[in-house]
Amino acid sequence: MTTPRVFLVRHGETEWSLNGRHTGLTDIPLTANGEKRIKATGRALVGNDRLIVPKQLSHIYVSPRKRAQRTFELLNLDIKDPLPWKQHGEKPTEKPVCDGCTARVEVTENIREWDYGDYEGITSPEIRDIREKQGLNRDWDIWRDGCEGGESPEDVTKRVDALIEEIQTKYHSPVIGKPKGTPPHGDVLIVAHGHILRAFAMRWVRKALPDGPTFLLEAGGVGTLSYEHHNIDEPAILLGGAFIIGEN
Repeated sequence: MTTPRVFLVRHGETEWSLNGRHTGLTDIPLTANGEKRIKATGRALVGNDRLIVPKQLSHIYVSPRKRAQRTFELLNLDIKDPLPWKQHGEKPTEKPVCDGCTARVEVTENIREWDYGDYEGITSPEIRDIREKQGLNRDWDIWRDGCEGGESPEDVTKRVDALIEEIQTKYHSPVIGKPKGTPPHGDVLIVAHGHILRAFAMRWVRKALPDGPTFLLEAGGVGTLSYEHHNIDEPAILLGGAFIIGEN
């Protein structure tokens, strides 16, 4: 039976992700190495016989930030319709190893990075020093405390919950449990950022953000969410999936 998935792709490496600076609204590009690694991710994980099968995607959500949009471009999904932004760099020269993707690409504020407010552009140790001088708790935890001048965990929960409800209602509920191979397949791709994607994964499995995630998503990394027992009421994190092979 069909069990639709959500693929979470964190944007590639930037200068700020390299040195641990919090990057929310600031629009900075991928590094050259970041672009190379995303291209490699696309070659390894995107294709007719790979983890992400473009023709099985029903919808694609991308953050408004250029670093996420460039990451999506480099995955090389062979999108048929024009992108909803001006191309941020050269198109991949390699021919896509897939039949092409007809899913609509949507830019949404609901999956932009956490608004770090006063903590934009600085590291966690610097944030703790600032908070101590302000008379705030030094053991700062974004999942519990949020960001001064930015978003709280409640703010982030509200917008990722809205996106989860939309995905489950529009793309997953209509297909889950149907015979396998029956279109539409209902898979969804999200290309965004580290904190917001981890928040999304936590809320997917109905965990409160203040509990804090015990998992990471590296720059350029890919995660998968799905369901147990082909049941829309049993959302789960898919820790690892089997390789797809051709049938004899």
